[in-house]
Amino acid sequence: MHQNIDTTYINRCNLALAKAYEKLQNYTRDDIEYDIYRSAIIKEFEIILEQSGKLLKKRLKPYLHSNKAVDKLVFKDIFRQAGLHGILDINEVERWLEYRDNRNNTSHDYGAELANEILVIIEQFIKDTKSLIAVINAT
Repeated sequence: MHQNIDTTYINRCNLALAKAYEKLQNYTRDDIEYDIYRSAIIKEFEIILEQSGKLLKKRLKPYLHSNKAVDKLVFKDIFRQAGLHGILDINEVERWLEYRDNRNNTSHDYGAELANEILVIIEQFIKDTKSLIAVINAT
C-alpha cells in the first residue's frame, strides 16, 4: 500500500484542458477565442506534464530503495521506473515520453508550432492523464 496522494490539482487541470479543447472546436484560427482557448490548452498541457512527474514520483516511493533515489529521478526515468514496476504499461510510458519530447522540442515557441503539436495528441493526452490519475490513486 502507498501513501494517499492528492490528485485534485492535476484532475482540475485535466478538466480545464478538456473544456478548453471542446471550446476550441467552436472557433476558427481567425477568431480571437481560438487564440484564447489554444493558449489555455498549452498552459494546462504544461502544468499536467509537470504535475504528472511529481505525483508519479510519490507513487514510486515504495518501489525504490530510498526517498533520495526517488528524488533524483528525472522525468524520463520516473516514467521508465513506472513501466518497470507495472504501474504503467509500456505504451503509456512511451506516450508520456513522447508528450515530454513534443514539449521540449517546441518549448521556445508558445504559439502555433507548439499548439499544432499539442492539438494532434490532445485527446489521447486527456485520456492518459485520466488513467494516470487513477493509477496514482490506486491502492
